[in-house]
Amino acid sequence: MSKETYKIGLEPVELENANDEQREILEQAKKANGMIPNMYKNMVNLPGLQKTYDTGYHSFRKESGFTPPEQEVVFLTLSIDNSCGYCTAAHSFIADEMSKTPEEVTNAIREGKSIPDEKMAALSEFTKVMNQKRGNPNHEDVQKFLDAGYSEKHILGIILAQAVKTISNYSNHVFHTEVDEAFSHRKLEHV
Repeated sequence: MSKETYKIGLEPVELENANDEQREILEQAKKANGMIPNMYKNMVNLPGLQKTYDTGYHSFRKESGFTPPEQEVVFLTLSIDNSCGYCTAAHSFIADEMSKTPEEVTNAIREGKSIPDEKMAALSEFTKVMNQKRGNPNHEDVQKFLDAGYSEKHILGIILAQAVKTISNYSNHVFHTEVDEAFSHRKLEHV
């Protein structure tokens, strides 16, 4: 996020000042995460934004066809590519602690280096292609992805992840969302 990025004037919504709809969303977030992430406190200013994010996020986790480590490769690649420091830290933490993505894979994505696992490297590269080409991959791009062991259904999973990351990354940009203490150790200063 650029320091020149507009900072929205809406304040984070806390449980004590939330309306009924916001409170329900925040309480669900707290139950699911053991805390209310700063991102949620911001996005819930428009409950439909938070609900759309939640629906897409859970659908990606459940239906994308990617393993949990592959899911983090997709989310982390998009977060880095979209320059979202908040989501980069969050998905690095999730990759380490929950999805059990090999740290050398996570760190390679974070550092812009070659990923040591060929299949994960192909996944990250195709995710970048989809993002940078705005969903317009060419035949060669797709063939490399398919040759790595993925299917055309996985392409749809990446599109779903792009939708989810557009919501969270862009919201975090305009809110200048502070990285939560829980995953601040995975914060990157240059993102």
